[in-house]
Amino acid sequence: MNPELSTTSTLTRSYRGQSQEQRRAERRSRLIAGAIAVYGERGYHQATVKAVCEAAGLTERYFYESFANSEALLIDSYNAVTYGVLGEILRAGEAAGRGQVARSRAMLHAYFAALQREPQSARVFLVEIRGVSRAVDQAFDASLRAIGREVARVMVAGAADDELLQAGVIGGVIHIALRWIEDGYQPPIDSAVETAQRLGAALAISPRGRTRRRAAQTT
Repeated sequence: MNPELSTTSTLTRSYRGQSQEQRRAERRSRLIAGAIAVYGERGYHQATVKAVCEAAGLTERYFYESFANSEALLIDSYNAVTYGVLGEILRAGEAAGRGQVARSRAMLHAYFAALQREPQSARVFLVEIRGVSRAVDQAFDASLRAIGREVARVMVAGAADDELLQAGVIGGVIHIALRWIEDGYQPPIDSAVETAQRLGAALAISPRGRTRRRAAQTT
């Protein structure tokens, strides 16, 4: 191999210690961060590719290097927010120990705290993702299923194999979060967590337990 060609190839592939792939990944991350900021401020439907690129500090040509269109960026932004929060939730549950009540409370607190700490991300996570297109709805549904499996199995006994129950748990918690955000993050976070935990406790009652409770109430 010609040494000069080898050196030229290496210089072409790297710049300031970064390969082309690393620079491309960095630009993509900046675009996602810019999108979250712009969507959170203006809303997805009022956002433009130009505005996202300006927020990311990049020209528009780099947008199309990473994303086919704005919907693809919305999906990736949503997934970045969603699975980042999911990681926080799971780590909080692990740190809380083995007790189901303590773990579920820690996970819920991590969730509500993330929404309050990052209101722009919360808007992408809960509002901007809905009803844009079938592809976006499918991404939303896939993430809810993934989160439902991880969270409901901790919050609700017997939910590990019941996808409908998982959907009910996650849907209920999300609606509590939406109302909490609309009310200006009131009541205080501990009250919001307690309400969500009460929902999980109610759903945790097995059908047999409900039957025994009804029988006790009629005697």
